[in-house]
Amino acid sequence: MKAFTSLYSTNLFLVGGTGLLTTYLALYMGEKGMSANWIGLLTSAYYLGLLVGAKVGYRLIKSVGHIRTFSASTAIVIACVAAHGLHDNIYLWLFLRVVVGVGMMSNYMVLESWLNEQAKPEQRGKVFSIYMITSYLGMVAGQYTLTYFPELGYAPMFLVCIALSFGIVPISTTSRIHPKPLKPVTVSMFSYFEKIPQSLTAILFAGIINGSFYGLAPLYASLAGFSSEEIAKFMSLTILAGLLAQWPMGIVSDKVRRSLLLRINAVLIALTCVGMFAFTGHVLLTYILTFIFGLFAFTLYPLSSALANSRVDDDERVGVSSALLGTFGIGASIGSMLIAQVMGWLGYEAFYATIALLCVMMFSLLTTINARQKAEKVSHSDYVVGGSDITASPLAATLDPRIENDIAEEQLLIVDDEEKAAKEN
Repeated sequence: MKAFTSLYSTNLFLVGGTGLLTTYLALYMGEKGMSANWIGLLTSAYYLGLLVGAKVGYRLIKSVGHIRTFSASTAIVIACVAAHGLHDNIYLWLFLRVVVGVGMMSNYMVLESWLNEQAKPEQRGKVFSIYMITSYLGMVAGQYTLTYFPELGYAPMFLVCIALSFGIVPISTTSRIHPKPLKPVTVSMFSYFEKIPQSLTAILFAGIINGSFYGLAPLYASLAGFSSEEIAKFMSLTILAGLLAQWPMGIVSDKVRRSLLLRINAVLIALTCVGMFAFTGHVLLTYILTFIFGLFAFTLYPLSSALANSRVDDDERVGVSSALLGTFGIGASIGSMLIAQVMGWLGYEAFYATIALLCVMMFSLLTTINARQKAEKVSHSDYVVGGSDITASPLAATLDPRIENDIAEEQLLIVDDEEKAAKEN
C-alpha cells in the first residue's frame, strides 16, 4: 500500500478542499440572505458538473495523459475557487460550480484509473477501502477547519486553494509509471432497471438525500441558530458516522438480506429525521441524531451496490456500477433543488421533514418491488466500502475485487493501434 501513498495524499487534499468549499458557500450565501432555492441550485450545479465531467475526463486523459489532465483540471478548479471572491453574482457562481464539478470528476478519474491499473487483483479491495477512507477523512478535516473561521470571510477560500495546490504536488512528483489512456464506457442506465430495480431505486433516493445534505444541511443548522463552530461539528459528526458505519454494515449485509437492510435503513433515517424536525435548535440532541443519520444515510449506496452486484454476472459489473453512479448523480442533481424549493415554501424546518417523507416513499417503493421479485440468495463478501457522495468516477467500479482484470481492461482501457499491429506482426 505504500506504493500508493502519493495518490492517497492527493485525494486527501482534494476532497478536504472541495468539502470545505461546499459547506462554506452554503453558509456564506445563507449569511448574505440568499434563499434556500439558490443554495440548492448551487449544489445541483456541482453534481451536474460531475456528470458532464465523466465524458470530459475520458477525452482529456486519452488526449494528454493522466498527470497533465490532473494538473490542468486542478488549476482550473483553483481558478474557479478564487473567482468566487471576485463577485457575489449568483449566476457566475452557478457557472463556477459546474466547472468545478467537471474538473473534480476528471481528477477522480485520474486517481481511480491509476489505482485500478497498478493494484494487483488481490489488493483491489484494500486499495479501494483506503482510498475511500482518505476521502472521508478529507471531508471531515475540511468541515472541521470551519471552526477556525467564524466570520466566514475570504480566508476559507484561500485555504481551499492552498489544499488543492498541495494536492498537485504528490501526484506530479510521483515516480510511479502512469497508466494507459482510457476507453469510454457506453452504458444505458435504463436497461438495468428491469434487472436491478431495487438497487437503482434506492440509489436514486440516496443521491437525493446525500446530495441535499451536503448542500443544505449547513444552511439548516445556520438558520437553526448554530454558530460556525457548531455547524462544523455538526457536519463532521455526520460524515464521521458514515465512515465508522461502513465495515459493520458490510458484516451485517453478509448475514441479512440486503433488500431488507435497505428498507430498515429507510425507516431508521425517516425516524431520525422526524427527531431532527421535532428537536430543531437543540444542539446536543441534534449532534446525536445527525450521527445516527450518518450511520444509515451514508450506507445506502454501498448496500445498493452490493445488492446490485449479487444479481449480475461478472461481465456486467462495470456497466452496473456506472449505472449506479449515474443514477446517484441524477438524484443528487435534482434533490438539492427540489428540497430547497420546499424549504423556501415552508421554512428551513422542512428540510428534515422532507427527507423523512422521501424515506417513506423509498420504503414503499422498495417493498412493492421486493414483493414482485423472488427471494434473494445471500451472496457472501460482495459489500464494498462506498462513498457518501460522488467522490468516485465510473472507474471506481474496476477497483471492486469482484471484477476480473481482463473484464476491466476490456471495458476501460484502450490499446494503441500501432501496438496491436506490432503484436500481430
